[in-house]
Amino acid sequence: MRQSVRMRAFYPPVEPYDSGMLDVGDGHKVYWEVSGNPDGKPAVVLHGGPGSGSSPMQRRHFDPELYRIVLFDQRGAGQSTPHVSSPEHNLNTNTTWHLVADMEQLREHLGIDRWLLFGGSWGATLALAYGQTYPERVTGMILRGVFTLRQSELDWLYGGGAGHIFPDAWAKFTELVPDGEDVLRTYQRLVFSDDPEVSRKAALAWSQWEGATVSTQPNIITPYGQEEFAVAFARIAVHYFVNKGWLEEGQLIRDVGKLKGIPAVIVNGRYDIVTPLVTAYELGRAWPECEGYVLNGAGHAVVDPGISEQLLAATDRFAGKAPAQ
Repeated sequence: MRQSVRMRAFYPPVEPYDSGMLDVGDGHKVYWEVSGNPDGKPAVVLHGGPGSGSSPMQRRHFDPELYRIVLFDQRGAGQSTPHVSSPEHNLNTNTTWHLVADMEQLREHLGIDRWLLFGGSWGATLALAYGQTYPERVTGMILRGVFTLRQSELDWLYGGGAGHIFPDAWAKFTELVPDGEDVLRTYQRLVFSDDPEVSRKAALAWSQWEGATVSTQPNIITPYGQEEFAVAFARIAVHYFVNKGWLEEGQLIRDVGKLKGIPAVIVNGRYDIVTPLVTAYELGRAWPECEGYVLNGAGHAVVDPGISEQLLAATDRFAGKAPAQ
């Protein structure tokens, strides 16, 4: 895997020129928006979490003169309805494969033939799942902080592995877990408790654990301590992780051959505690069309050294733009 490029700034803020709520069935409506050039190269941003929702900053990884930039909030997150905190939200119809189908419905709704997939962390998981289902609809993929929901990855973050590096944060995170109980199962019970205070406290603890491990940079501003963010982030993530994303063990790396001929760039911090480098390394070895970049000094966060610069370089290249001098 290669090293990072020189420092660069994000593209200037850009506002959507179109947006809406797409009825995807099962009582769900998905918020979507489009910005940039209506005639530009289509690209869709897949937010992380699952459950974090999209953000305006995500538009700024793309040259708005060259890209038609699509953002959407996955089921239950962001502005999509019903929100996961609502009693009306049905988690039985919120799975990886529902989200893949939602993406395909959105692509058709927007009249896009093929698009570039851009996703980090859980967004990389969803990109791989969609790409392996609809490879003919993908022009390329840019992935950051690769996560494939293998048991070893879940065990690392929620079974104590990462706790060896952040023992203080791990101790706080597991205060709510009785001795001998499984962390994921315990948090599933707690964040969906009928007692609002129990649910709130567990959601914040879940979110703050990731917030503690996400970056190599001290005192970065994150939403992990915000209650509204934490509720969606914790509930949807726990639901997905307990069910292992409705994926077979190792499926997304095993089936990478379905992406044959699709160019890709993987960007991963060497000191990424949330999604350790080994997963990106193993995916890259199985995918000849993929170029991998290791960011020394970076963790998981997009604000860590070199991460955003490498992502900008990748979007520029996929749009045919000459490298920045």
